[in-house]
Amino acid sequence: MDVNDKIKLASRNTVEVITLEDLKKVFEEKEHPRGYIGFEPSGLVHVGWLVWMNKVRDLLEAGVDFYILEATWHAYINDKLGGDMDLIRKAARLVRKVMEGFGIDVSKIKFVDAEELVSDKDYWGILVRSAKNVSLARVKRALTIMGRKSEEAETDFSKLIYPLMQVSDIFYLDLDIALGGTDQRKAHMLARDIAEKIGRKKPVAIHTPIITGLKGPGRRMDIVGEIDEVYATHKMSKSKPETAIFVHDPPEEIRAKIRKAYCPPRETMFNPIIEINKYLLFATPGFKLYIDRPEKYGGPITIESYDELEKLYVEGKIHPLDLKNATAEALNKLLEPIRKKLRTDPEAREILETLLKTKITR
Repeated sequence: MDVNDKIKLASRNTVEVITLEDLKKVFEEKEHPRGYIGFEPSGLVHVGWLVWMNKVRDLLEAGVDFYILEATWHAYINDKLGGDMDLIRKAARLVRKVMEGFGIDVSKIKFVDAEELVSDKDYWGILVRSAKNVSLARVKRALTIMGRKSEEAETDFSKLIYPLMQVSDIFYLDLDIALGGTDQRKAHMLARDIAEKIGRKKPVAIHTPIITGLKGPGRRMDIVGEIDEVYATHKMSKSKPETAIFVHDPPEEIRAKIRKAYCPPRETMFNPIIEINKYLLFATPGFKLYIDRPEKYGGPITIESYDELEKLYVEGKIHPLDLKNATAEALNKLLEPIRKKLRTDPEAREILETLLKTKITR
């Protein structure tokens, strides 16, 4: 695979790459650059997480030596699963099982537990040097990566450590590429700003889209602000289960959720049904969307690309209900291998049952 093909693979279905020039240089200089994504093990897995999993698949195919940081201590700082580290570790294992069910060869991935990092004094040395080169105000602005407001650090100082930990993760692992959703943008930009000041590599930042919650963005006037904050405000979230489709949801429940979902006629922006098609269904090689509808409404139609779907939907040639029904069926087919994995793998089944019993949703 030549450099241009690698760039296309790494950048497809992304919101931005900071920067494409830097990414090209990385691929030109290294056959196997080091990349990573970190995630907070925080409970159940919804379909929005499959977006970054697809990108991991792409980066592996492009020859990236990939690391996944199971950010257990980060989850603890962010009050996930009530700070119960046993549950947090179980949630981390569940994500691996979902990736396996999604067809990703996890044997090619190096999984790192945050506990390994924090046990090394060199990690804390990196964090202190990073802290010496950034202002308190800048760190507070980065708290949105946690889904937190800056004032929350007033009563819990550990919240201020979190952005610096994420920066230190990148430097400690000596990464060339940092992958994350748009909600992680401020952390990646912080790392890029600090890198040269402490003699570290400036990582390329690849940001994947975040799927809008099923209830939509609310009032149109709410769609304002920086790109990372806008996406984070309206995203599908396990802490708001009414906004999410979970990978373990049974087919009929998915059909019911999609039927009730926000999907305004002719509108594609912050339309979760459109986004599921764009970033999940049509991201699958060879996928075609079959819409079964009565002859009086145009008859059955097979859509072969996302661009075709968007054009027809914006023109009003596809009714929202027809799109919802077709999307539900296609999404159920996509999720069936994951559901099967969670049903048949004893460890996965035990973890899922444990997490379903907990009443903690954050």
